[in-house]
Amino acid sequence: MTETVNLTDKLKHYFGFDKFKGEQEAIIKNLLNGNDTFVLMPTGGGKSLCYQLPSLIMEGTAIVISPLIALMKNQVDVINGLSEEDGVAHYLNSSLKKTEIDHVKKDIQCGKTKLLYVAPESLNKEESIEFFKSANVSFYAIDEAHCISEWGHDFRPEYRKIRQAIEQIGKAPIIALTATATDKVRTDIIKSLGIEACKEFKSSFNRPNLYYEVRPKKNEDDTNKQIIKFIKHHQGKSGIIYCLSRKKVEELAAVLRANEIKAAAYHAGLDSETRSKTQDDFLMEEIDVIVATIAFGMGIDKPDVRFVIHYDIPKSLEGYYQETGRAGRDGEEGICLVFYSKKDLQKLEKFMEGKSVAEQDIGRQLLQETEVYAESSVCRRKLLLHYFGEEYPKENCEMCDNCRHPKTKVEATNQLLIVLQAVKALNEKFKQEYVIDFVKGRGTDDIKDHKHDELEEFGAGEDENPKLWNPTIRQALLDGYLKKDVENYGLLKLTAAGKKFIKNPSTFMIVMDTEFKAEDDDEEMLSTSSVLDPELFSMLKDLRKKIAHKQNIAAWVIFQDPSLEQMATMYPINEQELQNIQGVGAGKAKRYGEEFCKLIKRYCEDKDIERPEELRVRTVAKKSMQKVKIIQGIDRQLPLDDIAAAEGLDFGDLLSKIEEIVYSGTKLNIDYFLEDVYDDDKIDDIYDYFMNSETDSIDAALDELEDEYTEEEIRLVRIKFVSEMAN
Repeated sequence: MTETVNLTDKLKHYFGFDKFKGEQEAIIKNLLNGNDTFVLMPTGGGKSLCYQLPSLIMEGTAIVISPLIALMKNQVDVINGLSEEDGVAHYLNSSLKKTEIDHVKKDIQCGKTKLLYVAPESLNKEESIEFFKSANVSFYAIDEAHCISEWGHDFRPEYRKIRQAIEQIGKAPIIALTATATDKVRTDIIKSLGIEACKEFKSSFNRPNLYYEVRPKKNEDDTNKQIIKFIKHHQGKSGIIYCLSRKKVEELAAVLRANEIKAAAYHAGLDSETRSKTQDDFLMEEIDVIVATIAFGMGIDKPDVRFVIHYDIPKSLEGYYQETGRAGRDGEEGICLVFYSKKDLQKLEKFMEGKSVAEQDIGRQLLQETEVYAESSVCRRKLLLHYFGEEYPKENCEMCDNCRHPKTKVEATNQLLIVLQAVKALNEKFKQEYVIDFVKGRGTDDIKDHKHDELEEFGAGEDENPKLWNPTIRQALLDGYLKKDVENYGLLKLTAAGKKFIKNPSTFMIVMDTEFKAEDDDEEMLSTSSVLDPELFSMLKDLRKKIAHKQNIAAWVIFQDPSLEQMATMYPINEQELQNIQGVGAGKAKRYGEEFCKLIKRYCEDKDIERPEELRVRTVAKKSMQKVKIIQGIDRQLPLDDIAAAEGLDFGDLLSKIEEIVYSGTKLNIDYFLEDVYDDDKIDDIYDYFMNSETDSIDAALDELEDEYTEEEIRLVRIKFVSEMAN
């Protein structure tokens, strides 16, 4: 058939292009010749043309199985726009009324429709299968084919039934297409569709115009400020920000709008009219930034998205790659920024708890790959491409943060030798964590059950720096000394190069991983942050001391040191700006703020200081519903343990929440609880201690008060003291 059809002429006739991109022509020829085809082509590579053009050339109707209703409508409009008559392309899904479905079927029966998009649920219905049996099917195209695999980032059980439906409808060539698939996912797709003899086309995953960067996520305020500063620096450019929850999407979009950024929220909880308008406004450049859950982006053909920001770490590298792939589709620079914290990983693991053991195992392994990407100090491009089974030959890509700011390499020849010998001794049947426990000499129950603690190699690395093992194994995988098994994903196997290294070791250098601190340790973060202006910090401390002396209270009751440090870094000059400082709520800003702001303003004018832009970030007034419920519960004098149970918190976590509330300046009266539960003399003793103490440290209080009082008692009385004396 390819001999009688000039594909370039057809491409020009239907789509107006003069030439094909990449392997498009070879893929189309393979399909036209009646062969099953597997296409792995990154976002923006032109996948859809690989089935759209042959559908217009071939006899009959091509059935395209696609997961997204919005995407179907978009693509049907495009194809019908190319044709002189309506009905060349249609879709069948749950959004259509019965009369509309009858119209689609009529167009298919009379041979008018060349391309039909169906959702997998619609395809699997009995009446659909019966109807398609009578249709002339030219071929089947499975778009977003990664949805077939449980190892794919967007697994959909109904995709598993596609093969069964095709067998009932009747044989025709199959083309499976995806933008992201590891070797594991690829073999899974091919096996599930029964196209083992298919010809595979795999394009390079390298997007040389994309810059990759990972930043530590410290806390919400800091992250919001960084994002606003970044967007203001790229004024008027289009970007997408991905968040995991709808709540965060709404909150962040509101904060951006408050800072004069044209932004809108997009998630599955919004009605379809709002979603469509937001999508259109983004395409028409009425808005610059979309804040979205992963519901946004599939099939959005906007070539000039200049940045993609991940507010939360994604669940898998496949999802991350697909989402970042929406930047720079025009070949110009695209910036891919992700904020990462260990806490986000723990949250994602917690979300998996209700799932089956198999799903949890897969989910955890995918999360581990994301963790490797975030924490490793090697070239991010090299890591990403390796994950998709592609090697990146250069040492430095110059387009990621690790390559632009490289770490010093350290010698790890001995560590690699220990790891390789361990993998060999364990018969190549275990994953990375198990191998690390084994070389460290950790006698876990698992290791003892396998009697591996009796092997000679057990504990061979117990005297080595424990932080070396993860980067050693990760870089051994990158350098081809180890590989992960495809069938039993994650099991470490020796390669020929690895076996050779055991016999004849050579120099092996690695870069250590980046260490990320917990995001919510705000006090530690602030106290260790650099005070840009030590002179101002000293003046603020003097002012605090003067006010404390006048009011006969301890200085820390007014503002803690971390708050003063941040003031000396960010120079707030009014009450609103002061509330952006950690530990300063509306109450404290009102009560103490005026004198501090006056001092800072006068200091800035005297020294001719240009204040940092971040401070002009406007926040949106929002109180966490949980904090509101805690305040309401205390106002109603409910026992604190009952409030903790109602909010799903343990008692210590509830106290942390109450501490946040009172330290920010809100007055709470917990006398009813203290009087009911604790001895009056004890309360008075602890209260007197804080009255005369130079610090609010619990550890210092425990030392001073010795063993007579529990940590819980001291924390509760400190809450009472701060609330009464500072708020």
